[in-house]
Amino acid sequence: MSTISFRQVDAEFAEHFRLHSIDWQLELGQHWVLLGANGAGKSALAAMLHGDGELLDGEVIGLPASVGVVSFEAQAELIEAELMLDDADILDVISEGTPALDILAQGCVNPELCDRLVKRLSIEDKLQRSFRKLSTGETRKILIIKALCTDAKLLILDEPFEGLDAASSEALKEILQELSVDTRMVFVLNRLDDIPNFVTHMAYLEAGHLQHKVSCDKPEQVAEIEQLLHLKTTDINLPPTDPSARLPALNPSDPLVRLRNLKIAYGDNTVFEGLDWTIEVGQHWQVTGPNGSGKTCLLNLITGDHPQCYTNDIFVFGMQRGSGESIWQIKQYIGYVSSALQWEYRVSANVRQVILSGFFDSIGVYQKASDNQLAIAEQWLRLLGMDGRASESFNQLSFGDRRLVLIARAMVKAPPLLILDEPCLGLDDINRQLVLALIEKICTQNATTVLYVNHHTADKIEQISNHLPL
Repeated sequence: MSTISFRQVDAEFAEHFRLHSIDWQLELGQHWVLLGANGAGKSALAAMLHGDGELLDGEVIGLPASVGVVSFEAQAELIEAELMLDDADILDVISEGTPALDILAQGCVNPELCDRLVKRLSIEDKLQRSFRKLSTGETRKILIIKALCTDAKLLILDEPFEGLDAASSEALKEILQELSVDTRMVFVLNRLDDIPNFVTHMAYLEAGHLQHKVSCDKPEQVAEIEQLLHLKTTDINLPPTDPSARLPALNPSDPLVRLRNLKIAYGDNTVFEGLDWTIEVGQHWQVTGPNGSGKTCLLNLITGDHPQCYTNDIFVFGMQRGSGESIWQIKQYIGYVSSALQWEYRVSANVRQVILSGFFDSIGVYQKASDNQLAIAEQWLRLLGMDGRASESFNQLSFGDRRLVLIARAMVKAPPLLILDEPCLGLDDINRQLVLALIEKICTQNATTVLYVNHHTADKIEQISNHLPL
């Protein structure tokens, strides 16, 4: 492998983002991590290493012919390809989708390594299932194994640990440590504690410029990069609610949610059974568990998006499921953020419209917002530091910025129950601190009950004292 060199590179990505005057060399034996705030250009620079972006000026030399990629975008492309199987079906027969084992077999040149990784990441029992039916963390594992088992000379690992439980993250770090002897790696990370100890260099990007490049054996320079990534946010004041959006009153003596003797099973595979859980008004909860433990299933039972909600004893917002209630009667009381929602939000909409859609529980805006709702949306934009980006396309934002906008969408109507499924997924330190501070503020104001699902112990919410492990 030769040295990879960027020489005064200007590049454009889908006419909405540019890299400017990039000078960068990746020598043999070096492993780099790209750091910076959301939208700084980390993922764009990494994408250039596997041929993406339009080169406007300068030159890139030494790129290897074979590059393995792990990223949210690559994960979304696999999921999108599976969804298109339904779109292409002319017989109106719903496709079962591709088994995970077949996804892994595509392009695999090292079956022995593949088998070893499947065991290390504890996904043996999922290989016969359809890829589309796996959890977010499980699809992430499949993507990682697929990338590592090619003949790639360079691995681009954009947030490879996000969406994985703690045990899987540690296993992956050990695997990468072993592979780093022969394979060059470039990481895109938002969490400093995710940086593997074999990484040799850090690069810090800001607004499409590569501002700093440091060697990890120079502690003072590393400390400066860390300081950039740990800037404190200012005091937070939540925007007001819309007084015209009055929900039907709930009985204050009823719990928000009561689940009795829950059971979720797919054929012979039982996800969980005998689960009892009650969420009282103002009683905030954190839900944890490894990939595949049923966290998303549990959330979908509450929101009404799981087909087995009618075969279980579920009481939500004063309604017993199966008593003639509509799903929209339930969803009006819920604000929701998840990776699945982010993948589903594929309509053409700008940032302001996405936030406004939270008032209507819709994907996109199909009715006129009131002046008061517009004013509230503007205040959320200012709070997120995105007031100058209201008219930008949501789908052209960075992954982290899209997550921030969806959190504002969930919070904008001050719902009685706010469900946050890995809300910090893909966020840099600054925006993660902002999100955690927002959740803390919501918890202390007691107008909204918070249900918080996460993997990272460092993202603890002090106001949440109730814990449901799965």
